[in-house]
Amino acid sequence: MTAPKAQDMTVKKIKQQVANTATDAGIPQFWITDWLLYVLAKPSTFLIMEESYQLTDSEFEQFNVGVTKMQQGVPVAYLTGQQEFWSLKFKVNEHTLIPRPDTEILVEQVLKGINAHNNLDSINQQSNIATSKRLLDLGTGSGCIAISLAHELAQNNGHNLKDSWQLIAVDVSAEALDVARHNATVNNITNIEFVQSSWYSALSTDTSQLFDVIVSNPPYIDESDEHLQRLQAEPISALSAANHGLADIEHIVQQSSQYLRAGGLLAIEHGFDQGDTVRQLFLNNGFCTVQTMQDFGGNDRITFGQL
Repeated sequence: MTAPKAQDMTVKKIKQQVANTATDAGIPQFWITDWLLYVLAKPSTFLIMEESYQLTDSEFEQFNVGVTKMQQGVPVAYLTGQQEFWSLKFKVNEHTLIPRPDTEILVEQVLKGINAHNNLDSINQQSNIATSKRLLDLGTGSGCIAISLAHELAQNNGHNLKDSWQLIAVDVSAEALDVARHNATVNNITNIEFVQSSWYSALSTDTSQLFDVIVSNPPYIDESDEHLQRLQAEPISALSAANHGLADIEHIVQQSSQYLRAGGLLAIEHGFDQGDTVRQLFLNNGFCTVQTMQDFGGNDRITFGQL
């Protein structure tokens, strides 16, 4: 079969071939259409309104190169260099995980916890005096969690939240922190301090430096999990952990009482089959009102509790 030429290739023809191409390569269909829109620098409506558009030689070549890379296991987000999360745009590269929609549940639950705590404070204290609070994001990667939380807390300030927030985002990777700093800048976030640290190691346990909230999406995939083969384009150290994927979660929970204020909130993302174990870990380390929330697929995904 003769390979199609650029002058013969329209948006409509590509759309007709997307399902087969995606199935053969074992990739999501939207990767291909998203890549096409990126190559053409067009909005999603272009796929409907301009089906007769014929790709130029250079567009067709760039499109094919990208599809080949995706077939080889490179996610479309690494080709475009960006990923949307919590309605914000984030730069991503090989040093950072690609933000997943399920992680938005982590952001949502932390915001609900902060709102509930602030509402209780206002009832108990009947005070309008602004206070400064601290939030720690462990293993920040692209910065998507910390930046999304900072964005929402700033939006809510002056409405149902009276507190100002200082965020600390740590990662062991200097390259990942460079990406996170860039993302904070482009999203106009100025109240995050980025620190290179292996979990808590570079942080102070001084009582004046304790946190009101600690949040983390740590590595939690078992090192022997076959699914890692399909994630080799992403930094494996940010995906998998020892002890059946629980080693980093155990460290974060067990050490959290040294860095979290009494009454503070800890929220962690974990694997679909780790809910029972993580809940017990929270309870064994002094947390109460421990709950696990499910992801969009109905799987245990986020566990949180109050110290």
